[in-house]
Amino acid sequence: MPTVPPPSRDAALETRVFWEKFKVEIAAVLLLALLAIVGFGVYRFYSDRRNSAASALLGSARSTEDYQQVIARYPDTPAGADAYLLLAQTQRDEKKFSDANATLEIFIAKNPDHEFVATARMAMAANLESLGKTDEALAMYQKIVATYPKNFNAPLALFSQVHILRMKNQTEEARRVCEKILTDYRDSFWAGEAARELRLLKPAGSSKPAAGSTIPPYLAAPSPMRGPPMPSPSPRR
Repeated sequence: MPTVPPPSRDAALETRVFWEKFKVEIAAVLLLALLAIVGFGVYRFYSDRRNSAASALLGSARSTEDYQQVIARYPDTPAGADAYLLLAQTQRDEKKFSDANATLEIFIAKNPDHEFVATARMAMAANLESLGKTDEALAMYQKIVATYPKNFNAPLALFSQVHILRMKNQTEEARRVCEKILTDYRDSFWAGEAARELRLLKPAGSSKPAAGSTIPPYLAAPSPMRGPPMPSPSPRR
């Protein structure tokens, strides 16, 4: 049975009909896309100019007031974030440890994903030590290790716990911390420091390392070399 051929289509006519039907919607979409492109370009230009101005101002900053000015004028720029860290260091140099920690708290709250958040927490712990708040400092060092185990500050945060634990006469805990540094961060600079510290630590209630001590053999102090036996004196005639 013969088939009826499909009706011929005029592509140009169909395109014109489609355009006439949806030209308002298409024009609106194109206009929005154009505005988005222009707006992004303006934002990038403004952002780059703003970041450059903030960096220039931070580069000339030297005092507490200078850093505060950078923060006030450019709070959401990379230079503004750096200004918090430099301000906190200046406050620490001036022995204003509480003020420095308050500044670092604001820095962390405003920049939770900043690469120097762990460093800021280390500075806060050191400030707490300077204020005599050793328990709080110890807790913060422990939190840094738990929260940022892969950060370069982690072995330093562990080692910083050792002298606090020694002050608290928690010798065995200090030994365990040193051993953790040697186990988890053996390639770091702090592994060597932990090894030296471990040689000095003695078990509680003992003046010398006890039998079965956990000091690895390669850390033990070498035994003194013995010379040849002295000849026995001959009897006098």
